Amino acid sequence: MLKDIDYPETAREGVVDNYHGVEIADPYRWLEDDMSERTAEWVKAQNEVTFGYLNALPQREAIRNRLTELWNYPTQGAPAKRGEWYYISRNSGLQNQSVLYRKRSLSDTEEEVFFDPNTLSEDGTVALHAGSFTKDGKYFAYALASAGSDWVEIKVLDTETMQPLADHIKWVKFSGASWTRDGRGFYYSAYDAPKEGDAVYSAQNTNQKVYFHRLGTTQKEDILIFEDKKNPLHYHHGGESEDGKWQFITSSAGTSGTQLLYKAKNERKWRVLYKGFEYDYMVLDCYEDEVMVMTNDNAPNYRLVGVNLKTGAKYDIIPEGESLLESVGLAGKYLFAEYLIDAQNKIYQYDRKGNLVREVELPIIGSVGGFDGEREDKEVYYAVANYTSPSTIYRYDIESGKSELYHRSEVKFDCENYETKQLFFESKDGTRVPMFVSHKKGLKLNGNNPCYLYGYGGFQINLTPSFSTTAAMFMEQGGVYCVVNLRGGSEYGEEWHKGGMLENKQNVFDDFISAAEHLIKEGYTSSKKLAIAGGSNGGLLVGACMTQRPDLYAVALPAVGVLDMLRYHLFTIGHGWVVEYGSSDNKEQFDYLIKYSPLHNLREGVEYPATLVTTGDHDDRVVPAHSFKFAAELQHCHKGDNPVLIRIDTNAGHGAGKPTSKRIEEIADTFAFIFENTDTKYKR
Repeated sequence: MLKDIDYPETAREGVVDNYHGVEIADPYRWLEDDMSERTAEWVKAQNEVTFGYLNALPQREAIRNRLTELWNYPTQGAPAKRGEWYYISRNSGLQNQSVLYRKRSLSDTEEEVFFDPNTLSEDGTVALHAGSFTKDGKYFAYALASAGSDWVEIKVLDTETMQPLADHIKWVKFSGASWTRDGRGFYYSAYDAPKEGDAVYSAQNTNQKVYFHRLGTTQKEDILIFEDKKNPLHYHHGGESEDGKWQFITSSAGTSGTQLLYKAKNERKWRVLYKGFEYDYMVLDCYEDEVMVMTNDNAPNYRLVGVNLKTGAKYDIIPEGESLLESVGLAGKYLFAEYLIDAQNKIYQYDRKGNLVREVELPIIGSVGGFDGEREDKEVYYAVANYTSPSTIYRYDIESGKSELYHRSEVKFDCENYETKQLFFESKDGTRVPMFVSHKKGLKLNGNNPCYLYGYGGFQINLTPSFSTTAAMFMEQGGVYCVVNLRGGSEYGEEWHKGGMLENKQNVFDDFISAAEHLIKEGYTSSKKLAIAGGSNGGLLVGACMTQRPDLYAVALPAVGVLDMLRYHLFTIGHGWVVEYGSSDNKEQFDYLIKYSPLHNLREGVEYPATLVTTGDHDDRVVPAHSFKFAAELQHCHKGDNPVLIRIDTNAGHGAGKPTSKRIEEIADTFAFIFENTDTKYKR
């Protein structure tokens, strides 16, 4: 292994905060100023050391070349008909951003480029964040994100002339365009423009408002639809019913728990349909005064309810079942309920009154996407994928229930030589937790296999099977690729989520540690061969687990992680995570946050795993200060020869929209780091 790393000096300053009578030092507070010249010099110095190390890794080039070869296969999304055209998102393989094509008929061999984000920047860092068509397909509103930022700008394209309109909306975040049925305008959510001198990528975002934009007007003329001055940290999204009679506002105090308001379009005052914020409510459809709402209100596994907006009558359409109702799609005259059973999907077709029509026969077991369209549709397209099979698209005849293959991706990987097993293990408190384990067939359980263990565990986010060229490369080299379904997600409903949030967050770390111990016990790997990884909330997971059990892993890979649990809520939209984590402003919540906050649980003189912290300089969701401060403290505390480095990507954010070229480079660096620090040789 490469040793004798000369880490940059990072000044420690005497900043101390008092939390409910407890003094907590924050010596790297100055790194929170990501706009300062001092921080920029620190970033440059850290990257020089990190890339000096990575560039010297002998297997890096071979890994990058194989990743590039595996990545270079054509992929496409499911077709969607909008107006007279079918639209298909496609990537030839190594394009930085996927391109949107269109054609009149799916049987046509000729098609035309409709929207190509790759033409908008030289390095591919401008991405199509969201897009929506009017009902007749005449206009396309698209939201563009630059350099990975959550800030987007909305513009409009005339699909007949292919000419952009003058409409231009700025300072939008976590919102696209929700069109009216007549296509004369759309709803969107935005913040006030930052004042001169504000830190655009780190300042706290407050007072989100819902506006209506009429085509052909300027943003200054947009109509304010809704704001809540009493609750400046809440989020709001607006839209209207298909017939234009009703308007809706969904508000949330954070990442879970919503409130649903409504009114007739000609009314001034909003009425409460569902009071917040204990449960989640999501409007799926509104037709002839009947609104469909998906909710976990008195239904931890979710149900679909109907409400008559004139009479107030409420009734179940699809009652709660034994498994998680993950989503409901609408196409033709039917509902398509997507259930999650042991982290794998099943689809059931219902009529709009909730009568079961059939279970959809899926060609393979895995994760399913699609089953959503228009009321007039006779067919719908869906995709299925798992860890050893790339996304495959099928056409589904809505009336007959028959599926037929539409598109299969051809990847340069022999899927037949690999397998995925679903294992179950007991966590520290006896809870049964599932984990997907993928590897070459005939793998010897001798403890000598390199292993990559990935988790998330939060915010109701479920990890379901998907194909990964990264996993393919790793498995080719004898690696064991594992994804664990920790508490904090909602794989088993809202109770599974609550079991890993707030004061129960330690359960998530216990689940992950137990997963690692199970893999070692069963001979899949050993502590000298095990790498743990996660991003965002998963970066918190890795940070907490490497500080709690530094002896258990060879490599730790916290990516864009929430690592300072005492100050996370003070930046950008971090306040929205208080419902999930709690806040250091609250004495009771501070008491459990300080026990696992990764930054505050690093200890001097401890030998930590080889660690590669990764972040982006434009990350305005989990600001890079988390990673900066954690890396500085880790380098200060760490004892031993294991490298503890930070890789800071430029013109990159939290991950969404990252160009293919940057993704391949980062993954190649990451796995070269894993191979070097697990004593794994790349076999050419």
